[in-house]
Amino acid sequence: MLNLPRLAPVILLGALLFSGCRQKAPQSGAQSYPLKGTVVAVDPAERTIRIDHEDIPGFMPAMIMDFIVLPKDAALLESVSAGDEVTARLVVPDSRYWLEDLVVVKKGTPDPNATPRPQAHEPHELRPGHELSDVTLVNQDGNTVRLSDYRGRALGLTFVFTRCPLPDFCPLMMKNFAAAHAILIADEMLRARTHLLTVSFDPKHDTPEILREYGKPFQKTTPPFTHWELASGTEKDIRTLGGELGLDYVEESRSFTHNLRTAVIDPEGRLVRVFRGNDWTAQELVDELRAAAGG
Repeated sequence: MLNLPRLAPVILLGALLFSGCRQKAPQSGAQSYPLKGTVVAVDPAERTIRIDHEDIPGFMPAMIMDFIVLPKDAALLESVSAGDEVTARLVVPDSRYWLEDLVVVKKGTPDPNATPRPQAHEPHELRPGHELSDVTLVNQDGNTVRLSDYRGRALGLTFVFTRCPLPDFCPLMMKNFAAAHAILIADEMLRARTHLLTVSFDPKHDTPEILREYGKPFQKTTPPFTHWELASGTEKDIRTLGGELGLDYVEESRSFTHNLRTAVIDPEGRLVRVFRGNDWTAQELVDELRAAAGG
């Protein structure tokens, strides 16, 4: 078993492995993209491979990330080592993805002078019923907000970073929140007694201006951002809030390795439920918010 850091492969692929990626056969007509890069780590037992890949035109920029292979290709990983240069085909039928046609084009060795991957901060996850820390954030309009500002309403809270290219990670969180947002604002009582908040853990890039542009297409209220806000904050405050909900993220050279956490907070600021990963629906979130709001 490869000695990977604690985050891999659970963090980047955790939600993937517990949701739609239960290794269905490739679908006819699925999109695929050529991939080229250098292997950072490989775990044949888990069928995962971490690759520092070049730009994938039309899909994602260059970054270090984890991929899986299907069971039929598991044996390919036995002959792959860290430092190898590889090519492959990235198959993306829907919100799932995997590698096929993996080929070692040049054998290599790990760089002994490479900078070690940063280690994750250990989260201190709270149990339902606990009051979350009243952290300070800055929303898409540049206004300071605190969690206590949402007292009196049930709050749905999730975490993203706007540059995330993986369809079943941050983009899916935005899609699910958009669907829940539409349901909530269609009911006058739920609209008044609930609120949504998406927090970016990439404050260096995700400024209020960028958050506003990123979130505006999802807004269904006039004026926008009156029921669903986007915000970020200091590293300390994001780590505090995220850690209480089990969020774990590590900044790479060009991206983030992270897990997924979505929470429901009651009108008194107490944790009701944490959705782990992406195996939940907008309707489930709405149902939890309705119950938390007393409706």
